[in-house]
Parts: sequence; C-alpha cells; structure tokens
Amino acid sequence: MTATDHGHVAPGGTMDAEGHNTLNPVGADEKTWGWFAIFNIWANDVQSLFGYSLVASLFISYGVGGWTAFAALIAAGLFVMWMVNLSGAAGEKYGIPYPVFARASLGTQGAKLPAILRAIVAVFWYGVQVYFASTAVALLIRSVTGLSGGAEIMGLTGVDWTAFLIVWAFHIVIFWRGMDWVETFLNIAGPFVYVVMIGLVIVLWQRADGQLLSATATIFANPEGTFATEFSGFIAIVGTMVAYFAAVMINFSDFSRYARDKKAMKLGNLAGLPFNMILFSALALLTTAGAAVVFGEEIINPTEIVERTDSVLLGVIAAITFFAATVGINLVANFIPAVNGIANLSPARISFRTAGLITSGFALVIGGFWNSFISEFGISGFVNTLGATLAPIFGIMIVDYYWHRKQELRLDDLYDTEGGVYRYGNGWNGTAVQAFGVAAIFSVATVWVPWFAFLSGYNWVIGALLGGAIYHVLARGNVRV
Repeated sequence: MTATDHGHVAPGGTMDAEGHNTLNPVGADEKTWGWFAIFNIWANDVQSLFGYSLVASLFISYGVGGWTAFAALIAAGLFVMWMVNLSGAAGEKYGIPYPVFARASLGTQGAKLPAILRAIVAVFWYGVQVYFASTAVALLIRSVTGLSGGAEIMGLTGVDWTAFLIVWAFHIVIFWRGMDWVETFLNIAGPFVYVVMIGLVIVLWQRADGQLLSATATIFANPEGTFATEFSGFIAIVGTMVAYFAAVMINFSDFSRYARDKKAMKLGNLAGLPFNMILFSALALLTTAGAAVVFGEEIINPTEIVERTDSVLLGVIAAITFFAATVGINLVANFIPAVNGIANLSPARISFRTAGLITSGFALVIGGFWNSFISEFGISGFVNTLGATLAPIFGIMIVDYYWHRKQELRLDDLYDTEGGVYRYGNGWNGTAVQAFGVAAIFSVATVWVPWFAFLSGYNWVIGALLGGAIYHVLARGNVRV
C-alpha cells in the first residue's frame, strides 16, 4: 500500500470523526481551495476576541504611539506571510499535513515531538478561546435579562460561569456531530465582526460629541515618546505578534495542502494577512483609544465596551457575532491540531472523539482558571513562551526542506514507519532533537530570564534562527535524501 492509497489508512495514519485518515496526502480532487479560502483562514484567525485583546493590550502596555503600534502590526503581518509561504510549500506540493512534513527532519517517530508540542499550544489556545467566547455569551445574557451575576468565584460571576459552561459544552456538541459545516460558519462570521467593530467606532464617535478624532490623534501622537522607546516598542510588538501566529506558521501545511496551487496559496496569504492586519488593527486601536476618551479607562475587551454603551440591540448583535467568530476559528485553528497531535501519539488506541474529549477536559481547566490565575502572568509572556518553544522546530524544518533536501521529499518513505530514509535507524533524527533542545532552552530563556530582557521581542526569531543554524551545522553531509 502506498502513501496515496486513499481508500485505506496509510501507516502512521489517524482516523477522524467520519472515518477518514487525517494524515494521508490529499488527492487532486481534494485540492479545491482557491485564494479566498486561504484568505478566510486569516480573516477569522485575526478576528477573535483574544486577538482584539492582544492588539489592544500591546498598544497600552508598551506605551508607544498609535502609529508605531499600527506600523508594528502591519510589519508583523508581512513577516508572518513570508514565513507561512515557506512552511506551507511542502503541504501544497505533496498534499501532506504538518505531522507528516515533520517526519522528514525529525524522523517517523521523532515527528511526534513537534506534533505534541503543537498540540499542547493548541490545547492552551483552545481553552483560552473558550473563555473569551464565553464573555460574548455572558454579554448576551446580561443584555437580554439585565442580570448582574452576583458574587464572584475565581474571578467569574454566576452568569460568567453559566456562559463558560454553555460554550464549553457547545464545542463538544459540534465536534461530536462533525466539522464539515464549520467552514460555512466561518464564512458568515468573518464579515459581521468588522460590521460590529465599525458600529462600535460610530457609537464612540457619537458619545464623544464629535471630539473622537482630535482626542485619538493626541493619543496616537505620544509626545512623550522618544525614538529609542518607540523603536524598542515597535520591535517588542512585532515579536509578540509573530509569536501569536507561531503555532499556525509551523503547521500551515495542514491548510496549504488543500490549496489549488502555489499561486492560490501565496495570493490568499498576501490578501489575508496584511489586509486583515491593517483593517482589524486600525479598528481595534481606534476603539481602544475611543473607549479611553469616552469612558476614561483603557479597556481591552470589546465586550466590556459594548456593555458600557447600554445598547441592548448592539449588545445582542455584538455577542452573537463575537461568539460565532471566536468559536469558529477555535474549532479550526486550535481544536483540530490538538486532536490530531494527541491522536497521533497512539492512533490505534486514541480515536478522534477520544482525543476531542481529552482536549475539552484541558480546555475546561485552562479556561476556568484563565481569569483568576493564568492571565495574571500577562498575555504577552504566555504568547512569547509558547512561540519560543515552537520556534526551533520551525527553523529545523525549513532548513532541512530548503537547504538540505532542495524541496524534494520521498512521499512513500514519509509513511513508512518500519523503514525508509526517514526512519534514521530508530525512528528519531538525533541531530534534529539536539538542535531543538539547545535552541529551545535559549529561546525560552529570552522570555523569562531578566538578564535577557534586552532581547524582548526577538525570542521567536532567535529560536527559529538558532534551531535552524545548529541543525544545519550538525546535519551537514548526514541528511538522508
């Protein structure tokens, strides 16, 4: 049986909820995604409540002018576009997902390391996004019923906990029934997010009695900033946003494998990343600055801003929209990678649905503790740490594929777990593991060790470059092609 035998499960395959092997290379009949499908991935990935809160918190926490923050967000979008074009090329060319692509550089067994690391990142984001989606449902409940929620438990009121459990259970119902309809869910949700955000800006404009532009212009100018503070803030914001997209960058072949051709992939990334970063970031920064003017507070969660407007209609529309956008991208960008990574540990024992329940269990804990405990460490610290951990894997895979293999892979050997050139004797490429270990330790240290504070914002790039460089030196002349 060859790797392209779609009627059967290839060696090392994993069954999804409908009984299909999720790791087999896709056939020509399945490569149907045009540029708009790729564009839509980024539209929804950018448009989550967590994405808004991250953009808003960066604008506030780094103390830079609005124009500096805006420029940094656009620069990050362009950099990420370049990176996903690199990482998605193998998926588009061979139709293979990320766990299989990783086998070329880390071995048929060693690839489980980056797959489970990606799964851990996905599980974390899945739990966080469940919490943020629940804030939209809580807003809906408050808007319709007028309930306040009462006393808080772990930072959440009774209404908050009810909303959180509803959203958590809703995710389980969706994946249990199948994922086919989620794509339509995303296509509908994306445009409405922009509509609601534009509506928020209009409401804030009215509340500011026409003074919003002049007030936000003052905020964006940041007269107290110097070139040094603005530049360091620019670098830090770029680094944090790159780390935010790090998980998608490393497994973009999971999406690009469905692209009609390389042109569709690149055009979708070009339209999807810079355009959405420009529009979404502009609206997020304007809304954050406008809320500071109107309410006298720096509010980073848009649901709180909607609540302050005291508009029941806007509250209901915003709640449904934010909920749809956040749940949709959560299922696609976080749930599927988490489930595939967990199931890939033991395909014969862990089914798609079993892995889904395991993922949901972690999400219940992570989301429940987010407001009272996990978020106290700071959003940027978590984003940068997760990105720093994945960064060396990205560098190793890119160097291996482009420099050592000249973009040529043996497809059948990628699925041969008993032999083949990618088994490396025992299934692990020791050279790649060593490179990952050294680079990951240093990369994570740049986030948490005070002495490395001057490298803040560079940690993902450092980890990727270091991992790739060490692997290149150690593997030179020893790569099996």
